[in-house]
Amino acid sequence: MLDGFKNFLLRGNLVDLAVAVIIGTAFTAVVTAFTGMLMSAISKITGGNEPNFDNFAPGDVLIGPFLTALVAFLILAAVVYFFVVTPYVKAKERYFPSAPPGTPEDIKLLQEIRDLLAAQRPQV
Repeated sequence: MLDGFKNFLLRGNLVDLAVAVIIGTAFTAVVTAFTGMLMSAISKITGGNEPNFDNFAPGDVLIGPFLTALVAFLILAAVVYFFVVTPYVKAKERYFPSAPPGTPEDIKLLQEIRDLLAAQRPQV
């Protein structure tokens, strides 16, 4: 019973997941701060008003909070894409380039076996 628990605790997936949660939490703080900085810059450009549509209600339908959340989401998504995803993909390709296109080794081996078997057959 304790062996199963020990295996559960020491299994690589659990440690990887714990590290991902910790890094994700720290990363959230960085992205949130950067997004706040961008919102502050937008407010400077727009004369001191942050993009806030909370009171926007055309036809007495309050859609303002949704629009504010949508703008914040789009800014957050742009920050993540342009400052995290794009540099990560470029660095990954630079330091760990993709394998050149070609026939995989297992397929080459199977082709060699096929050719050897074909050569051993008596010709009719």
